[in-house]
Amino acid sequence: MFDFGPRSQALVEQTNAFLADHVYPAEALFERQVAEGGVPRPTPPVLQELKETARGLGLWNLFLPHPEKDHDPLTNLEYAPIAELTGRSLELAPEAMNCNAPDTGNMELLSMFGTPEQKEEWLYPLMAGEIRSAYVMTEPQVASSDASNIETSIVRDGDEWVINGRKWWISGPLREDCRLLILMGISDQDPGAPRHRRHSMVLIPRDTPGVEVVRELDVLGYQPFETHVEMRFTDVRVPVTSLLGEQGAGFAMSQARLGPGRIHHCMRMVGAAERALELMIHRAGRRSTFGKPLVERGVVREWIADSRMEIDQARLYTLQTAHLMDTVGNREAASEISGIKVVVPNMARRVVDRAMQVFGGAGLCQETPLARIYAETRIVRIADGPDEVHRRGLARTELRRFKAATTPAPSGAAAHLSHLSELA
Repeated sequence: MFDFGPRSQALVEQTNAFLADHVYPAEALFERQVAEGGVPRPTPPVLQELKETARGLGLWNLFLPHPEKDHDPLTNLEYAPIAELTGRSLELAPEAMNCNAPDTGNMELLSMFGTPEQKEEWLYPLMAGEIRSAYVMTEPQVASSDASNIETSIVRDGDEWVINGRKWWISGPLREDCRLLILMGISDQDPGAPRHRRHSMVLIPRDTPGVEVVRELDVLGYQPFETHVEMRFTDVRVPVTSLLGEQGAGFAMSQARLGPGRIHHCMRMVGAAERALELMIHRAGRRSTFGKPLVERGVVREWIADSRMEIDQARLYTLQTAHLMDTVGNREAASEISGIKVVVPNMARRVVDRAMQVFGGAGLCQETPLARIYAETRIVRIADGPDEVHRRGLARTELRRFKAATTPAPSGAAAHLSHLSELA
């Protein structure tokens, strides 16, 4: 149905081998090294080794669909099966291959909107894996699911921008190699200005005076390696050349960033669900209750069957969306992007929950990756827009299509609607 092309197929084989030979065996050691790390978070040695291996194999920056210096891009569709595989080891594989958020979205922003000087200073070091970055948008005092609510100010003062505000759920500023913050705020202080033309983005070096981490944020009671924090920006000053893109274009740029980020989340969630299903089947074949293997229990077989059907449906929906992004563009595929952002994390949550049930107590602790995957599925239902916002957007698109199909006069496939309205 979908032609991924020979290059993508070869990269899938390489990624599978990389996971089997290097990533899966490193997961337990990675957990131990993370536990031994302090603040700021150093990159665990095993992760650094995996990065070097992945780059040597050419499994590097595969997410970026734009041509850049020394980078031959894949399409979204070509990248999809590779991203799915990385989702099988969510904390290790994406970063090992330099395909991990928030760097992926930030690299896309810099690639699309950065000046040559900004690319030299920030994009190319990010692409080389020499530094990391964070994206600073969400705020604690407003409903940030509507990004037009954002209040952090970006004010011009001579040759500088001055930033003031509070942000939270910022991923990665405590990483030792985090060097760049991309912040979105209000640069037009006139409340009567068009609500989607008031925002801008600025590039802030992590060590700029006035940038403060207020606290770390737990995720469902634990602290992941990619820590999330609340931050305060007090009279933070950066040169006017730190503006990313055009003044007032921040809202549109954020949507350009989030579209690919959303589908990347979904690609990885499909892979995470596949691994959960495999673990469930493996466990069910090796554990017995009341004299009978779990795999022979009818309810467990239903869980296995339902999981397979749901994974395959979600994968096809995701691939169709990737195809549309490549052929008609992200804007025209916005409805499908919203759809998969709701469908896929919810699918993965159900599959992982079934696997946890089969594992019993072992599924709730560090014995398996299931608990971490389960937490991730819950995070993704909020990250990059909550389910409700995506449903709202998708419904709005469907209502517009319905109206266009029935106005001014019914014809073709819409003709039956006229008949039904007469009956009503």
